[in-house]
This record gives sequence, C-alpha cells and structure tokens, in this order.
Amino acid sequence: MDLLKELSKYPVFNMEMIEKLTGNLKTAYSAINRYIKKGYVIKVRNNVYSPVDLSTGLILANRYQIACALREDAYLSQHTALEYHGLSNQVFNEVYVSSKSRFNHFEFQGVKYKYVAPKINDGVVKAPNTKNIRLTDIERTIIDSIYQMNKITGYEELINALEAAHYLNEDKLLDYLKAYNIQSLYQKSGYILEKHQDQFNLSSHFFKTCKSKVKQGVVYLVDGSEGDSKYNKTWRVMEPVVSYNEGDDIV
Repeated sequence: MDLLKELSKYPVFNMEMIEKLTGNLKTAYSAINRYIKKGYVIKVRNNVYSPVDLSTGLILANRYQIACALREDAYLSQHTALEYHGLSNQVFNEVYVSSKSRFNHFEFQGVKYKYVAPKINDGVVKAPNTKNIRLTDIERTIIDSIYQMNKITGYEELINALEAAHYLNEDKLLDYLKAYNIQSLYQKSGYILEKHQDQFNLSSHFFKTCKSKVKQGVVYLVDGSEGDSKYNKTWRVMEPVVSYNEGDDIV
C-alpha cells in the first residue's frame, strides 16, 4: 500500500487515520514525521495534518475543512457560516468554529481560527457535496449572528446578509429562539426581521410569539450607540439613527 497516496485522498487527516491505515501507532508516527520532513505533509496543529499538492506547494485542505477537523463535532458558525452560505460580501481572515469541547485560538497561514462556545446545539447540518464540512443552517446562523451581533458579525453585515438571503423557515427561527430563551434576543430578532417580513413571508404568528416574550426592559440594538439611537416602542429597542453626509442621496 502506498500510504502517502492513500492519505492524499483526504484534505485533512489525523494520527488515528494513519494508525488505521498502517495498523501500528509507532509506524504511523514514523511515517508522518518522514512526510513532514520531506514536505509532503504539513502539520496544521496538534493531530491535524494536510497533504501538500507538490505541483503548487499548497496544502490540499481549505480553511473550512481545517476548521471542521479541529474537533470531531466541530462546525462553522457565526460570520464564517454566513460566508459559506454565500450571505457575506466580505471574507474575514478569521474562521469561527464551534464544538462542545473548547480549543485555543490559533493562527495558520494567515488565518485565525477562533473558538465560539455554542449556546444551543440544534441546527447543525452537513454541507452538500463536500467532505466533512459541517455548519449551522441559515436560520440558526441568522439567530446566532443577531445574538453575537456586537461581538462578531456587526449590524451592517447582518443586514447585508439578510438582504442576500432568499428564504427563512420561521418554524426553525422560533425553535432556535426558544432554545436560547433570552428576552433581548426575541426583541432584537423581532425588530430586525420585521423589516424583512415580506421578503421572507414571515407570518403574524412569528412576530406575536416574539412580542409575547418581551416583558420589560429596553435593549440597545448596537452597543455604544446611546447618543445616536431612537426608541422603538413596538420592540422596546433603541435603534441606531442613520446619519447622512452632505451630498448623500436620501431615499
């Protein structure tokens, strides 16, 4: 058996896979060390390796495959999931990864891999027509992005993502909101998605459910916008005021 040829079938692999192919852990370590020295394989981090395309000198794995290899249950989340779904107009040099077990942030070939502790466990799917890429579905990605809006995605990027989306399943949205069970998230989600009600054909039931969870308290949609916000009575949200520079067209 040509071990290197077998390993080259996988964009990312670990020692367990090499041991399975060789039948011996000592042989597996000897082989991987030899391949690394010869430049056939690159170590991404502990127990994560990728073969090198000898014609280009580049590793076979992309950032998404690396991210999902960091843990057995790892998946793309937050802005990276938006990016993979084609809902982001910019590619970050950070890849956001979630899993049940934590790992330390690290950087590899100019890309920072950042761990985000998941607050809920539902809504993780396998990407179609790919090997071992998992990510949050569009509905959970939107709810996660609203929850972490001031830390990761950003309000403007989120709105751009919603404008690029074609469909949202409101039952899934409600399921993920229920799993979070946070009043402020109901408030923010109701406020933001109400602006896209016709686009996604969201029913009055969706917004009634969100409103029923709003008991008391006012939330700022965007952190640090206290001086540039106005009160939205419907959702008890302080919404950002859009300012225009002289000469801008106001529609």
